[in-house]
Amino acid sequence: MFAIVDRHVLRQVSLPLAGTLVIGLLMLLADRMVRLLDTTLGKKNSFTVVFEMLAYLVPHYLGTALPAALFLGLLLGFGRMSANSETDAFMASGVSLHRLARPVILLGVVMSILSIAILGWVQPHARYAYRSVVFDVSNVDVFYLAEEGVFMQAGNRTFIIDKLDRGKNAFDHAFIFQDKGVEGSETVTSARGSLIENPNGQRPTLHLEEGHRLSFKARPSPAASPAVIGETTEFALADTPLGRLSKDIFRPRGEDERELTLPELFSALDNPPPKAKRTEVASELSERLVNAVSILILPFLAIPFAVGSRRSQRGFRTGVALILIILYNEVIQQGASAANNGVVSPLVSLWLPCFLLGVFAAWRYIGTCFTLRPDPVSATLDRGGELIAGLRHAVMRKFGWEQQA
Repeated sequence: MFAIVDRHVLRQVSLPLAGTLVIGLLMLLADRMVRLLDTTLGKKNSFTVVFEMLAYLVPHYLGTALPAALFLGLLLGFGRMSANSETDAFMASGVSLHRLARPVILLGVVMSILSIAILGWVQPHARYAYRSVVFDVSNVDVFYLAEEGVFMQAGNRTFIIDKLDRGKNAFDHAFIFQDKGVEGSETVTSARGSLIENPNGQRPTLHLEEGHRLSFKARPSPAASPAVIGETTEFALADTPLGRLSKDIFRPRGEDERELTLPELFSALDNPPPKAKRTEVASELSERLVNAVSILILPFLAIPFAVGSRRSQRGFRTGVALILIILYNEVIQQGASAANNGVVSPLVSLWLPCFLLGVFAAWRYIGTCFTLRPDPVSATLDRGGELIAGLRHAVMRKFGWEQQA
C-alpha cells in the first residue's frame, strides 16, 4: 500500500512540475531566441548557430526553473489532494501527512543533487561554450551579413552585391571599393564570384571572375600636380584576402568565477582567476551551494501552504507562497551582489536568509504534520483571503457585475 501511496503522491506532483518546467524553459528560451536572432540573422548558418547557443543556455535557465517548478508542483499537487479530501482519507486510514510527504522529500533530495551537478559542473562549461560561440559569431566577417542590393562596410571596403547564394557562398555582379587613405583607392567590379574559406585557418579569400579594376596610387584631388591618373585593368580571375584573420581562437576556460566548477571555485578562494576577486569567488561558491540547499527546504515550505480545510482560501495561500519564494530569490540575488562587491560576508547575505527560511519551513511543517494546534499562519492567511474575497464581491455587487456573471 505504501508503494501505491508513493506513486500516487509523485503522480500528483510530477505532472504540474513537468508542465511548469517545460513552459518556463520555453518562455525563457523564446525571449533569448529573439535577441540572438537579432545578433546572428543573416550570418552563415545563422539558425544553426542560434539553436546551438540556446542549447548552451539551457543549463543556465534550468538552474532557475528547477526549484520554481518543484515548488509550484508541490503547491498544486498537494493542494489538489487536499481540496479533494484525499489527504483526509489517507490520514483517516492511518497514513500521516508526514508519510505522504516522504516521496516528495526524497524527490527534493534528488533534485538538489541534480541542481548541484548542473550549477557545479554543467553550467560553467556551458557558459564557456556559449561565450566561445559568441566570440566566433562576432568575428565572422561582415561579408556574411551582406544583403542583395544593399551597400555594406567591411573595414575600409564598401561593397554591394546584386544576387547572393549563401548556400554556395557565391554571388553575381559585385562592386567593391577600397579606400587606402594616402595610398589611393581601388575599385573592383566583377560579373560573378565566391568566398573561399581556407582550411589552414587564414582569412577567407574572395574569388572574382570577369571583372575590371580601377586603381589610384594616391588620393585624387583637383589641386594635385601632376594630376593623379587611375590605372584600369581587366581580369578573368582574381583572388584577394577578405576580412580579419580567422585563426583567432577563444581564450581558455576560467577567466572569471562563473566559468569555474565547484572544485575549481574551492581552489580559487586562495588563487582567484585573472578577472575575479576573492570576494566574487566566495560569493559565487556560496550562491551555488545556497541554491542547492534551498531545494531541500521547498517540500517543507510548500506542504503547509498547500493543505488545509475545504473552506480555506487556497488561491490566496498559493499566491502568498509564490510571493514568498520570489522575495526569497530576490534576497539571494541581492545578497550575492552585495557579497560580490565585498560589502557583506556571504554568511550574512546568503546563508542567513537560507537558514531563516529553513527555520520557518521546519516550524510550519512540524506544526502542520505533528501537532493538533491551529496554525497561526494558516489562520491569518485564511482571514486575509476571506477579507479580499469579501471586498471583491462588494465591488462586483456595486457595479452590477455579480448578477451578470
